Amino acid sequence: MTIAWVRQPSARLEGCELSFLAREPIDARRALEQHAGYVRTLGELGCEVRWLPELPSHPDGVFVEDTAVIAPELAVVTRPGAAARRAEVESVAQALAGHVPVARIEAPGTLEGGDVLQVGRTFYVGASARSNAQGMEQLRGHLAPHGYAVRAVPMHGCLHLKSAVTFVPPDLLLLNPGWVEARDFEAARVVPVDPTEPYGANTLTVAGTTLVSAAYPRTRERLAALGLALRTLPVDELHKAEAALTCMSLLLEG
Repeated sequence: MTIAWVRQPSARLEGCELSFLAREPIDARRALEQHAGYVRTLGELGCEVRWLPELPSHPDGVFVEDTAVIAPELAVVTRPGAAARRAEVESVAQALAGHVPVARIEAPGTLEGGDVLQVGRTFYVGASARSNAQGMEQLRGHLAPHGYAVRAVPMHGCLHLKSAVTFVPPDLLLLNPGWVEARDFEAARVVPVDPTEPYGANTLTVAGTTLVSAAYPRTRERLAALGLALRTLPVDELHKAEAALTCMSLLLEG
């Protein structure tokens, strides 16, 4: 069984970190409802949902993906590039330690899980403002003994690598070709997002079903045409916090 760790959104979500989006008012109640629908869907897909402690004073605390990189053999707890987010990681480390060995990214390294995309035995790391070369090298040091490769990927125009590209098993990359180059990844098939939906590349596949955001219907149509099993979720209020589907959970596959 896949364990999915999640965290309740803070009522202060509107004070989140933003880099590439203009700040907009966020309806905290609607964000909470959308997050609840997301969590409910994870459970319906067979995940064992586990709640991390609430962090009401941390606007970005709901975006737990950034706090760790998980492989079956170990979890690497990150050191976020946004200094205000570093207090989020300890509760995650404690939760993960009961299931897998835990390693850490140490100063001066920075790494955020949103910049790390696993495709098979390779972890691609986006060269973003949040994840630096030292963080990537430390991740390589932790993962290499377990037979994983770590590769840097150039990117621009967005916050995290998984804003620009996600992997849909067994062999498909969904990406925004304006932000990353398909040639930098190994995948049999590449599907570009609809040009009118630059943020449409973030999907999350759980138990053979790919979750897609209702905010990007044209990109969804491209995936549906391939016969993929899809579920569409409304998460537009959370998009205002420069977040997407992968951001709101940490998955450990059993």
